[in-house]
Amino acid sequence: MDQDKAADEKTTVDKATGDKAAVDQPTPEAAAAEPKKPKQPKGEKGEKGGKGGKGGKGGKGDAPAAAPEPEGPPAEPAPRARLLEFYEQRVRAKLQQQFGFKNPHQIPRLLKIVLNVGMGDASKNAKGLDAAVVELGAITGQHPVVTRAKKSIANFNLREGQPIGCAVTLRGARMYEFLDRFISVAVPRMRDFRGLPTKSFDGRGNYTIGIKEQMVFPEIDYDKVERIHGMDITFVTSAGRDDSALALLRELGMPFRGETPVAAA
Repeated sequence: MDQDKAADEKTTVDKATGDKAAVDQPTPEAAAAEPKKPKQPKGEKGEKGGKGGKGGKGGKGDAPAAAPEPEGPPAEPAPRARLLEFYEQRVRAKLQQQFGFKNPHQIPRLLKIVLNVGMGDASKNAKGLDAAVVELGAITGQHPVVTRAKKSIANFNLREGQPIGCAVTLRGARMYEFLDRFISVAVPRMRDFRGLPTKSFDGRGNYTIGIKEQMVFPEIDYDKVERIHGMDITFVTSAGRDDSALALLRELGMPFRGETPVAAA
């Protein structure tokens, strides 16, 4: 009876076919003879949801989900500066014909514009220097750099490395945009304006002018101005001569004294 009962336990009945199928149950001798499986390293358990390598628990070591795409149409590129288009279409041809340049690289062009604000009492009035930095950044749309003294001067109570002002250098499209705003908006707002002087060239084609008040720029808020200060603006060109640099600035629309300014279309 015991043998028949053991045989019944080792078989199962297939309900679909009615056949009896033997169930494989290893004997203790076969289980002892079967080789043991090697342990899987910890770094490979992340595949089954276990702990991964340095990525922590399973699932956390996977690649991050992709960021959702922004809705709406893609952003359009900014249009080119109006004064830059005017220079390339009209000014270059006029200068080449006027001076007889054979090589197009000889035609003078504007390289950079440097704005410098000097604050003599910056060491005593730190808030005044901070206000000048904010105002210059609003005028140019670029963060200024704080200028420092290169050497110590005892007569001026100046030490090396002491902050004495701030400056900004403009190039490219931002330079032409600033020049357009300076000629069209800022210059007409100057008090008792009768034209810019033509004798402010340095002999190498660079032109420098001084402004007494920063409030000629419309970006400055009158109510927030703590102190009125001026600035120096230098227009650096590739002309190398004063006459060609003067012709370049004149064609760009700079209103010089005793001349009718050229209107940039």
